[in-house]
Amino acid sequence: MAEQIVLVTGVFDLLHAEHVAFLKKARALGGTLVVGVESDVRVRALKGEGRPVNSQTVRVANLEALQIADRVFVLPEAFSKPEHHRALLAEIRPTILAVSSHSPHIEKKQQLMEEFGGTVVVVHEHNPAISTSILLEQRRGIQNHGQS
Repeated sequence: MAEQIVLVTGVFDLLHAEHVAFLKKARALGGTLVVGVESDVRVRALKGEGRPVNSQTVRVANLEALQIADRVFVLPEAFSKPEHHRALLAEIRPTILAVSSHSPHIEKKQQLMEEFGGTVVVVHEHNPAISTSILLEQRRGIQNHGQS
């Protein structure tokens, strides 16, 4: 039997406790943990101007420094269509796509994973109190408060 490969994808802009908890839960599934990081171009398109705060190079280095994942790489800039996802899945051949409960399109991801003999596993319950967007808003609030 082939070794289990667990795939995780995300932005991982300002690395925070929820990211770490999510990655540790994905790691606990066993096998090889592979993390795909959204490219700067895609993050800008998904999150808007001013994002990402950290470049894809810094985000990859931060994830590697955690020493949780076996491999960290930048996802393709063209990664919005099912054929892009299929190409990645065909290359990596993950047995599990680990996601958080707030991951968009879980049903579509499950359908794609089934095409490759894999499955989607929700490993982490989303905590709405902690996110990069909230941290950035808090940071802006502190900076603006200091200027008034």
